[in-house]
Amino acid sequence: MITWVIYDISNDRIRTKIAKLCKNAGLYRVQKSVFLGEIEKNRLDELHLECETLIDETTDSVYIFPMCGEDFRKVKTAGNAFDKNLVSDEILSMFF
Repeated sequence: MITWVIYDISNDRIRTKIAKLCKNAGLYRVQKSVFLGEIEKNRLDELHLECETLIDETTDSVYIFPMCGEDFRKVKTAGNAFDKNLVSDEILSMFF
């Protein structure tokens, strides 16, 4: 399933850990605090739980948006939306 992970985390160390979790889950960084990629549901659940244990729920936020391929193809971008070199060809082909 195609998934967006978007976060706002105040602590640099925790923010770095969340980014590493996303990368290790096979997601691609498309902006500083935005990851995108295909991930299995079980792995997505694990990622969610790992994020929950790391963040400060009073100040931080993590959003995980799973999308079907049909909805993903409806996503609109403008300008330099993300670095095409960092995103897989499969995901890029859905955009362009």
